[in-house]
Amino acid sequence: MENLVSQSDVLFVLLGAVMVLAMHAGFAFLEVGTVREKNQVNALAKIMADFSISTIAYFFIGYSLAYGINFYEAANVLSEKSAYELVKFFFLLTFAAAIPAIVSGGIAERATFKPQLIASFVLVGFLYPLYEGIIWNGNFGFQDFLNNTFGAPFNDFAGSVVVHAMGGWIALTAVLVLGPRLGRYSKDGRLNAFPPSSIPFLALGSWILTVGWFGFNVMSAQSLEGVSGLVAVNSLMAMVGGTLASLVIGKNDPGFLYNGPLAGLVAVCAGSNLFHPLGALIVGLVAGALFVWSFSLTQNKWKIDDVLGVWPLHGICGAWGGVAAGIFGLEILGGLGGVSFMSQLVGTIAGVFVALVGGYIVYSVIHKIFNFRLTEEEEFNGADISIHKINSISSE
Repeated sequence: MENLVSQSDVLFVLLGAVMVLAMHAGFAFLEVGTVREKNQVNALAKIMADFSISTIAYFFIGYSLAYGINFYEAANVLSEKSAYELVKFFFLLTFAAAIPAIVSGGIAERATFKPQLIASFVLVGFLYPLYEGIIWNGNFGFQDFLNNTFGAPFNDFAGSVVVHAMGGWIALTAVLVLGPRLGRYSKDGRLNAFPPSSIPFLALGSWILTVGWFGFNVMSAQSLEGVSGLVAVNSLMAMVGGTLASLVIGKNDPGFLYNGPLAGLVAVCAGSNLFHPLGALIVGLVAGALFVWSFSLTQNKWKIDDVLGVWPLHGICGAWGGVAAGIFGLEILGGLGGVSFMSQLVGTIAGVFVALVGGYIVYSVIHKIFNFRLTEEEEFNGADISIHKINSISSE
């Protein structure tokens, strides 16, 4: 019976890893549908290449940095290792690889290819695992400090802050280092519209991400014994809340509509194991509204050319999710309790700080050494021709 339980956990986590791996196709098509046609090939290529680079970085460096486990033993030793240890690495790798996938959407249409792969290696090999290990493995005593000071550790069940806020705030630094796309803003500061190239592709990306997210959240339990129907229903309610809020506040704009469920799902990750479903619905509604408001603010007023709005979607909504777990996770608001608002606030601020400082250092140095931006001619011609020597639609 014990062996059967162990094998069931292996299959459970492996299925979760495959579902989150499939989400990377969602990242790809969300970007393909948003960018202009001359940059679609590049969008697809970046996600595939980034995932491969992320695997190498996490296998050789990142996983060991976060959890103190390495894969340098001989093959016969590895074959004797618990199958669970190996599939857990696969599962957590798919989370780590989401960082460069998130960044990719923000820097689309003007970033060079190889320097971004170098940045992806550094982010997944060093920066992301630093904070991941602090929160999910108790490294450096940070969680003990929060528990001793505020009565509870930082609760981030499925990565609102560890994955999404980290990715979104790192992406912000990359976007600021690159600057806006050519022609995005006129000399008098007006925003020039660059409409999505394919709403169907954008919608497809959103649907793939939405479906895969239930593996992202539910299977973060990492064992069959820990599976919670509450996590599934909370994810569903937050998804619906984000969709409805973005639909109404975004005035039926499909770009907002198809990002709305993602905003809700980003925000619910942290407290999905604690919320009452009504609390999850409210968290999703706030996230959907936050995304529409912050996307419009950054693009129109602050002139931050974040192509897919990954900072509003992952950075802002992820930070909201981290804090919201300390509000709607409380028993007085229908949650399961065992959480502290101050721990959630401090833990979220710490994640944002690590992402901002680390991301700015990584992208500033890489830009200075390798030139992170396409030339004006290359950007005008599009990344597909300039980098990959082919268009997304062949002309005969």
